[in-house]
Amino acid sequence: MNETTYRKLELDRILEKLTGMCISSAGKKLAERHRPSALRGQAEAWLQETYEAACLLESGASVPLSPMEGIDSFLALIGKGRIYTESELEQLAVWLVSVSQMKKYMASKSNIAPTISTYAESMDDCPVLRAELNRCIRFGQLTDQASAELAHIRRHMYATEEKISRKLEQALSKYRASLQEYVVSKRKDRFVIAVKRELRKQVPGTVLDESASGQTLFVEPHDVAELQAELQQWKAAEEQERTVILALLSEAAEGFANELKQNLDAMAALDFILARAKLSLSFGGKRVQLTDEPMIRLIGARHPLLGADSVPLTVELGIGWKQLIITGPNTGGKTVTLKTIGLLTLMAQSGLLIPAEQGSVVGALEHVIADVGDGQSLEQSLSTFSSHIRVLTEMLTHAGPRALLLLDEMAAGTDPSEGIALSIALLEKLLERGALVVATTHFNEIKTFASHMPGCQNGRMAFDPLSLKPLYVLEMGEAGDSHAFAIARRYGLSEEVLQRAERLLIRKRQPEMEAGVEIQPWLQPAAVHAKRPVERARGGEERPRKLVKALEQGDAVWIYPLKRLGIVFRPADERGNVIVQVQKQKLTFNQKRLKLHIEREELYPGEDYDLDIVFETKQNRKNRKLMSRKHVEGLMIETPDPDKLP
Repeated sequence: MNETTYRKLELDRILEKLTGMCISSAGKKLAERHRPSALRGQAEAWLQETYEAACLLESGASVPLSPMEGIDSFLALIGKGRIYTESELEQLAVWLVSVSQMKKYMASKSNIAPTISTYAESMDDCPVLRAELNRCIRFGQLTDQASAELAHIRRHMYATEEKISRKLEQALSKYRASLQEYVVSKRKDRFVIAVKRELRKQVPGTVLDESASGQTLFVEPHDVAELQAELQQWKAAEEQERTVILALLSEAAEGFANELKQNLDAMAALDFILARAKLSLSFGGKRVQLTDEPMIRLIGARHPLLGADSVPLTVELGIGWKQLIITGPNTGGKTVTLKTIGLLTLMAQSGLLIPAEQGSVVGALEHVIADVGDGQSLEQSLSTFSSHIRVLTEMLTHAGPRALLLLDEMAAGTDPSEGIALSIALLEKLLERGALVVATTHFNEIKTFASHMPGCQNGRMAFDPLSLKPLYVLEMGEAGDSHAFAIARRYGLSEEVLQRAERLLIRKRQPEMEAGVEIQPWLQPAAVHAKRPVERARGGEERPRKLVKALEQGDAVWIYPLKRLGIVFRPADERGNVIVQVQKQKLTFNQKRLKLHIEREELYPGEDYDLDIVFETKQNRKNRKLMSRKHVEGLMIETPDPDKLP
């Protein structure tokens, strides 16, 4: 597993959301370091914690988590002989109260969350230390009860301040005529009165400061100078005693260093676990089964970043097949499906509840590698194709039974024929190594490979041929069309261009085989035919030849009402009605509305070519083959009633 894959599958966005849901810096650090685990036991333990936390939150309980502001920096310095301030020690006392609350809360919820309640059981609220801190510090200041000496010093300070206050009141009355204003102020931490400069000599004392204009002098009267010197001595004694008390309290805190660090770790773990639960519940996550078997079964799964309105996905991998080839139109949801499979697998291995229904199963995988997007890098000057090759090389390196490999748009970025051959060779090698593979493609040759190769399965993204809109539903067992012509027609591309394109497609020739070189059936084009004569109208425009014989099963015909091609499924009946297959659908048209485009002999190799490959579903072909060998109770072949076709 690597960070590039996490980014391509958007796991990085999930982890960012997870970090944002932690309320403490210590919890955020755990979330930032969190990554999926290839060990089922570890992932299972995480999942159990997340599930219990989700149960707590869903019960409506308000968990007394502490944001632990400043605690991590406090503990980072513990054991280094530092003397902490009153505010730091008071913060510690407040945190120990929250530790006590969490212990009591989790003890009362042990029936709902037996696993995560053990984190709270491991915490120590240090009642002796907490009581000492509460006795000595209140509102960020040392109390008079902190020590007998401090109380003695402060009594003398208060008495001296009272004497100074009375002396200053007397000075204000005595020197009223010489004052700029009738008020006592402070300069250099000593009490002074404001005297007019020109009357300075009327007030005996020491000038400690003057106003900006120089018209006012701030004088310490001789009557209070001695008392103020005494007050400064008491203040110095208070500061000395304060240092002694804080040193003793800091030493007491350091004596509980191990307990405090254990509390931090436990509270951070609870914060992180609850963040996983909050995130999981935000997208309707449920607990899935984890297994040691390399397999994936997702039922009603949704991409967590697309919201509840996204179409649910049901898919299996590693049970009946190792490879799933997904086809369908552009914007039909192929890439989203691929990313959903990969992302939910990583999320489950990260201990998160995932948006999927009960019965979903995720195996413990050692490697998840995704080739989604072109992956170009300006720094490395890589082309789209070479970036794909780099990822494919990594896939081959790690390919094995416990690897999930996700390939988007196979054979893209290079010559199609070479890209197809390379893709099929890669799929063969990955199948040989037993890796789980999900790939998307538009190429028929790769679809054909999947339909013929044991261990492979086709899937298509459903598409409404009438509205020409994707349905975003994965249908297993069938290959889908790109619907490029239909979509292009919907968006107004020239009909002349489209008809020409359709003729070129249906007339695509089988590549000539080199002498002695066998071409595998999945490397042959879907339509194999020879060159045929055509009629030319005025101006030399090529057009299909006219209907000169009765239509036969397998003939390609032009359908005037639909303005597109189809394949004859049942020739004309006594009323002249012909059943034509169009994009896996069987529709009825009168033969007058059809024109022969290419005869079946030119489309399919050999007279004995099995047309069931064209008309039958893959499941029906399997059932028919099985029924030819033995009787299977309940096995049926489902075919449409020709008389009920539209």
